[in-house]
Amino acid sequence: MDQDLIVKQVEEIIRKLRPYIQRDGGDIKFVRFEDGIVYVQMLGACVGCSAIDSTLTDGVEAILIEEVPGIIGVEQIE
Repeated sequence: MDQDLIVKQVEEIIRKLRPYIQRDGGDIKFVRFEDGIVYVQMLGACVGCSAIDSTLTDGVEAILIEEVPGIIGVEQIE
């Protein structure tokens, strides 16, 4: 799949997820896509939150892997 198309799909999905994360005082920002990995920055209340691993793995990563061919994982950038 074309890298630009993957990035557009990732950005769209993150845009849809943001309101749910913002509801708890946090935020998510797409940083880059490289070698099958989506790099994001977690902001606001997400910083230091004990549920961040669950949010990333069970939420963001699971949805991106399911919805976008070529995604193999999500990593948080500080």
